[in-house]
Formats: sequence, structure tokens, C-alpha cells
Amino acid sequence: MKSVIIGGIENEQINFDYTMTELANLAAADNMEVVGEVRQNIEKPVSATYFGKGKVDEIARQAEMLDAEALIVNDELLPTQIRNLEEETGLDIIDRTALILDIFASRAHTRVAKLQVKIAQLQYQLPRIRTASINKMDQQTAGGNTGGGFTNRGTGETQIELNRRVIQKQISSLRKELKEVQRDNETQRKKRKKSDIKSVALVGYTNAGKSTTMNNVLDLLEINDSKRVFEKDMLFATLDTYVRKIVLPDKKSFILSDTVGFVSKLPHQLVEAFKSTLQEAAEADLLIQVIDISDPNYRQMIKTTEKTLAEIGVDGIPMIYAFNKADKAGIPYPSVEGNQFTYCARDQKSIEMLLSILKKELFKDYETETFLIPFQDGRYLDLLNKKANIKKTDYQADGTLITAEVAPKLKQQLAKYIVEED
Repeated sequence: MKSVIIGGIENEQINFDYTMTELANLAAADNMEVVGEVRQNIEKPVSATYFGKGKVDEIARQAEMLDAEALIVNDELLPTQIRNLEEETGLDIIDRTALILDIFASRAHTRVAKLQVKIAQLQYQLPRIRTASINKMDQQTAGGNTGGGFTNRGTGETQIELNRRVIQKQISSLRKELKEVQRDNETQRKKRKKSDIKSVALVGYTNAGKSTTMNNVLDLLEINDSKRVFEKDMLFATLDTYVRKIVLPDKKSFILSDTVGFVSKLPHQLVEAFKSTLQEAAEADLLIQVIDISDPNYRQMIKTTEKTLAEIGVDGIPMIYAFNKADKAGIPYPSVEGNQFTYCARDQKSIEMLLSILKKELFKDYETETFLIPFQDGRYLDLLNKKANIKKTDYQADGTLITAEVAPKLKQQLAKYIVEED
């Protein structure tokens, strides 16, 4: 496990303490041990080294004393800042963006997730290839003749442009491949839209309990265990969007999706790359924002989630604020007030109440109607039995009289069989 120091500039960031705590958690998620922390209160970062000269010297001394191998900076650094800090401290320099990208790369399992992360990594590397190329040139030309400086620089610049074109080609090729892989997902989404089935997306901060919530919904309804979502008490345990069809005891059904979690200052490369994965949220009929109420920074997490949703174009969709881990926070649960639901994802009564809330919100346009289905039109009776919540059935001389709770589309389809009340 690599020993690291984390550091940042206070004046540059809102909620600095919160983001530093989060940075330490991100480091732990990437199998690093945080052995020290440095902070500097200056008006703005130093252009060459991010930290001031005195602080850079302090970092080097602290790293030597603590036997730290790397410095993780709570910001996205310029290529020159990374190079200069490495030279002056002798440490590996990792900025916040690179750390998150590395975590995503280690968590990606499906083809879609791997492609999305690789695209984001290459986009991050693109403006930074100059540093690597210059370092390589320095090694190649060290001790060379003094008259070749200009020629070498020109060769280096040509190589940099070549490297840049190679990366751009890779990004273009990966995007094309991603588009092909995602065609099936898009086709499935269109089919669901055409079938008029409702959809719900679980969104929220990483490790808030989205996957646990989804798995306990599946368990309660005894849906096949093979459909369970991977869950673990760690940041970014899942990167893929998991989609499951939920069929309730009264035959109402909806699609439930578990989306990738968010984090403050999520790199724009990842937001862009994961837009298609988050399309399930953008097209949902209802969003459930899962929030860890036991975390003292939960209000900031709500802001981060809503900011990220806005960045991917999610707007105007009804939302339930689901405050999870109420057991850890010592808050009574389950309870509901307006669009706020307090619960524990591992508690059966909480999941039952959540399903009740979803039913009320998703199916409020359903109506109870009475239909008289002639015996010769038995296929429509089968349709009602399959898709509607049957409340009463009577057999009469001219057909089956059936009272059922139905969706607007099914009501329209069977309009000619509706029995008007006197």
C-alpha cells in the first residue's frame, strides 16, 4: 500500500474541510494510506508549483519524515505544476482528477464502463503529453553537444504533435466503438418507452446506499438473486447502470435503474464520458436521490448530485429525497413527509414503505374501470389478467364483467368495453 500525503489550498475551494476528507477517502479507495496532510492559505495557486516555495519545502521534509511516496493534491494541476512539484519534492504527484480516473479504471468491469473510462483518461492525458515528451527528450539529449539545442527542440515539438494525433485517433476510435456497444442499450430504452412502462432511477453520491436499496427491493419481491447489483462499503463500488424490471404483487410494473455515484468536483472528462450511461436518469419518470443522512456533509452531497445532474441535462423530473442510513444517524425510520423519505436500506419495513411511495407517485394516473368482455373476445380478458390489477370478476350471459385498475394506455385500448355507470 502506497503511503501518501494529501494537500490543498484553502482559499481556492468552498467547503475545503469536506473536500479534504473526501480526498482522503478517495485515496483509501485507491488502496493508498494517508500518512500526512498539508494546507496552505494563499489567495491563489502559484503558477509554477501550485503551493508556495516555503510550503513545497515543508512538503518535502514531511514526506521524508513520514516516508511518504506521493503527494495527492486536492485540485486539477497544470502539467508544468506536476513536473515542477515532482522535481522539487522527489514525490509522485497525483492530482484529484488523476486519482478519480484511476479509481474508475480499477472499478470498470463491463465493456461500456471500460471504454468510457479509457476515453476520459485519454482526454485528461491529451494536454499533458508535453510534460512527458519534454522529460523524455531531456533524458535523450542530456550531455549532448551544445550546438544541437534548436534542432532537438524542433524534433521534440514534432514528436509532441505526433503523440497528440495518436491520442486523438485513439479517442475517436474508442468513441466509435462505444457508440456501437451502446446501440443495444438505446434500442432497449426505446422499446421500454414504446411499451409505456414507467421508469425510476436511483441517483446520488457514491456509497450513499443506492445498490443496497436496489438489492433489497429485489429481495423483498423475491426477484432472482442473479439480478443482484454488486454492493460494498466503498467509493464507486459500481460504475455501470444496472436496470431491472420490477413487477409488484398487483401486477403494476416499472423499470428501476441504479446509476454511477457522484463525488464533488467529478472530472468533466468523466461527466462527458458517462453521459450515455446516465441516460437512464435523464429519461426517468421519477428520480430517487439516495442520501447518506449519517454523513455530516450530506447537504453538500445533495448539492453535488444536483449540480452533476444539471451538467448531464437532467431537468424537470420529479424527485424523492431518500435519506438512507437513518439507523446510523439515530433518526426514527421509516417515515415520509412530502417528497422526503427517511429510511434504512437494510430494513424490510423501509423498503415496503419505499415501494408504497413509488406506487403512489408512478401510478397516480391509473383508473378503476369496469369492462364487459364478450366471450369471443377472450384475448382482451387475458390482457386484463396479465396487465391490470383485478378487483372483481363476474360471469354473465353476454360475457365477463371485470372491474380492474388500469393504465391510461390499456383503458384507451379497451375503451369500447367500458361499462358506463347509470
